Amino acid sequence: MENSVGAGLLDRSFRIPMADSPEFISSVLKICIDEKIDVVIPLVTRELFVFASNKKLFLKHNTRVSVSDPEPLNIANNKYLLMKYCRENNIPAPAFYKVNTLDEFREAARLLGYPTQKICFKPPVSNGLRGFRIIEDGKDRLNSLLNEKPNNVFISFEEFVAICTSAGSFPELIVMEYLPGDEYSVDVLVNNGKFISAIPRTRDVIKMGISFVGTAIEDREIIEYSRQIVEGLKLHGNIGLQFKRDVNNVPKVIESNPRVQGTIVLCTAAGENMVYEAVRISLGENPGRPLINWGVKMIRYWDELFLDVNGNKIDI
Repeated sequence: MENSVGAGLLDRSFRIPMADSPEFISSVLKICIDEKIDVVIPLVTRELFVFASNKKLFLKHNTRVSVSDPEPLNIANNKYLLMKYCRENNIPAPAFYKVNTLDEFREAARLLGYPTQKICFKPPVSNGLRGFRIIEDGKDRLNSLLNEKPNNVFISFEEFVAICTSAGSFPELIVMEYLPGDEYSVDVLVNNGKFISAIPRTRDVIKMGISFVGTAIEDREIIEYSRQIVEGLKLHGNIGLQFKRDVNNVPKVIESNPRVQGTIVLCTAAGENMVYEAVRISLGENPGRPLINWGVKMIRYWDELFLDVNGNKIDI
């Protein structure tokens, strides 16, 4: 797309159709053939299933696609199915209910202890904070309006009901217990269901669903739960998992990103380049076993990219 930051940092770039286009696969495959591409690593959620369904086609042309198979991918990419899988396999997950009507939402809220207990909800399939809200009726709405940036995630029950009523329809949602503890992302490397490594990192500062401050931590409990999930589902490649601690400090899985996560660069700074290792796995090589420098912290900040009239990067 025009003004793409990535295009300004690369030697070559190509414009391709969106993932839902009938020409998407043929366009990407042609680039892979012409450029003699060895490995494709999908980064966009909506492209995962398209690539997963066409891995054999790419392999016929000597290009490996580092993505899970469609069936486990469907579970990992669906928050409801993932938490259901974890609950059935003794992996800690929050209490949750899937609802399709406002009456079902009210009943799920009651079962979760609302209004005494805070609750939250989100769509089964979404990216970032899209559709996620915490219901907290006692919050000062005027103070939020005047003094907080408009990306806060709190909403009152009455506001939610009013929105759904005015819309005339109700979306499929997961209503779940609110987890007040620390939040973690885990970058996991797995080779066709065989666990290779995992690096948990704290999400110390989150803006618009993106980690701006985080630290690589050696949490063996979270690493073990991550191993159980990726091996049990037989996932492949770079997998992201997210955990949050409950009132009793138990880490519970809340979602998965079965792809490269944006903050995986922190793992590289800590000693393991997981994207590079995924490429090595795709090429049939054995991944390395680096010594992780636990405690490395990342602080994200804004930067500018300058381009000339031809789109070439300008160094200043």
